[in-house]
Amino acid sequence: MSERAGTRDDSEKRAAQRDDAGRSGPLLRVRDLEKYYYERESLLDAVLRRDPTPVKAVDGVSFDVREGETLGLVGESGCGKSTTGETVLGLREATGGTVSFDGTPLDEMTDAERTAFRREAGIVFQDPFSSLDPRMTVGRSVREPLDVHGVGTE
Repeated sequence: MSERAGTRDDSEKRAAQRDDAGRSGPLLRVRDLEKYYYERESLLDAVLRRDPTPVKAVDGVSFDVREGETLGLVGESGCGKSTTGETVLGLREATGGTVSFDGTPLDEMTDAERTAFRREAGIVFQDPFSSLDPRMTVGRSVREPLDVHGVGTE
């Protein structure tokens, strides 16, 4: 196969990967996401000049989500699913890694762009007691974030 044929094949692959909006990459891209929490430094740590031990809630998570796709994070209790979702949405500050929406890194977005990103992305937490309000119907609970972001009609 000639170099030229290889180049044509690569461009055909890229064109096939474009979605209806003309995007060549994923809508959401997460690379090497980390969220660490640090225990308080003890007196012994201070005396011995040891660094506090990190609790690695999220360590090296990477994934892509293309337009129209839905991603479900599944795992045992305490494995970092909620922390991953909160960090991807920018509700928690990442210790490391990158999150990009439509090609723009989350940490470079303006407030208006972050609001638009959160309008497009959604997260349903696993704990119904933190996700659902017993004083509201399920329909109202689902409708509330749409109303907050001005999406759809009542």
